[in-house]
Amino acid sequence: MTTETPSILIVEDEPDLAALYTAWLEDEYDVETATRGTAALDAIDDTIDIVLLDRRMPDLSGDTVLETVRERSLGCQVAMVTAIEPDFDIVELGFDDYLVKPVSQGELTDVIEQLRLRATYDEQLQELFMLASKKALLDERKTEAERQSSQGYAELTDRLAVRRARVDETVTELLERDGYRQVCQDIARDSLVDK
Repeated sequence: MTTETPSILIVEDEPDLAALYTAWLEDEYDVETATRGTAALDAIDDTIDIVLLDRRMPDLSGDTVLETVRERSLGCQVAMVTAIEPDFDIVELGFDDYLVKPVSQGELTDVIEQLRLRATYDEQLQELFMLASKKALLDERKTEAERQSSQGYAELTDRLAVRRARVDETVTELLERDGYRQVCQDIARDSLVDK
């Protein structure tokens, strides 16, 4: 995970609830709030890491805000935090997680940390594939003697080993979290059923 303090945008039309979430999170994160969907869209840019988004708001629904965020291809993650019980309409929504109100401070913090860890894993995996591709290309095009005499190749091999170890550590940490473990088990089970 990065050492930077994550930036959280709370999009909640109930000011008291927005203030409560802010009080819960402001010691650990950089927190901004928006009480309307249009204000949320004005606030969401590349500096926002995670959006906690209510679905039901007076001007623009959270679903519309979410759709717009995804259309803009912003790199933020979005957790819906809403009183709306999930139904089959969520299948088409591009959120990263979903909490049903009322939520506790622990639930809010847990979802944020889970999203941060998943983002870290994504970044690590991208770098792992980049390094592995370079190594595979050099393994194919250069002789063993050329590779052994190259300082750059040795550094690449070391970086690849370190990245693999970090990805493994992150996967272990993800699996230690009960909710994510269940998701992984469901994915694995569904993959076997589809075969």
